[in-house]
Amino acid sequence: MNYLKPIIQNGMRVLTTNQLAEAYGSDPKIINRNFQRNSDRYVQGKHFLALTGEELRELKGSRQFDDSLKFASILYLWTEKGAWLHAKSLNTDKAWEAYEMLVDEYYTIKDNVVPLSKDQALVTVLRTTADLVEDTQALKEEQHEIRKLVTEIDYKVEEQITLTSGEQRRLQKGIASKVYELCSDPMQRPNLFRELHREIKDRFGVASYKDVKRKELQSALRYIENWVPRKVS
Repeated sequence: MNYLKPIIQNGMRVLTTNQLAEAYGSDPKIINRNFQRNSDRYVQGKHFLALTGEELRELKGSRQFDDSLKFASILYLWTEKGAWLHAKSLNTDKAWEAYEMLVDEYYTIKDNVVPLSKDQALVTVLRTTADLVEDTQALKEEQHEIRKLVTEIDYKVEEQITLTSGEQRRLQKGIASKVYELCSDPMQRPNLFRELHREIKDRFGVASYKDVKRKELQSALRYIENWVPRKVS
């Protein structure tokens, strides 16, 4: 959801009602009506932020959102948990698909720093040094030690590097495709999403599918392709 202009409040990403409605293929009036009808389920600070007074004036001054809201006296901002409740209220395929994408591409601020970059830089330096070593018996031994160290560092990098943001999205698309292949009932799909995410974490020993090792990507995709929910296995 790269088209969404990020809004940061209280150190986290949030969405206006207009942004949420646009993402879900709905209307702001419907979002507001669902909120009013289920207000007892929404907790301020957990599911939404309601800005008024000085807080609202500061946000307006930061120009983080659409000018069409500049005259609003109260502004509702929806957290990731609030977006989930709205997807549940709408209960459409588009809303659930949009929610999955919001979690991956909006609410979660990705860290694009390549893991072990210092080690990878060291590998480059050591390789260059090894290539410059002269062909004498004494220096051949030194060259052998350097190349041995390069191999060890290469192995360390390979063992620890995780999926890039693009590879994460590829894995998430595989999960979504599998769930939609197995289930035509929109009310049951969230359960299958949770079950498959949980089994991926157990299978590959990670806290999140995003922590799957890059070298295990193909194995994870095959696992998803052949996955069968426990209730029908």
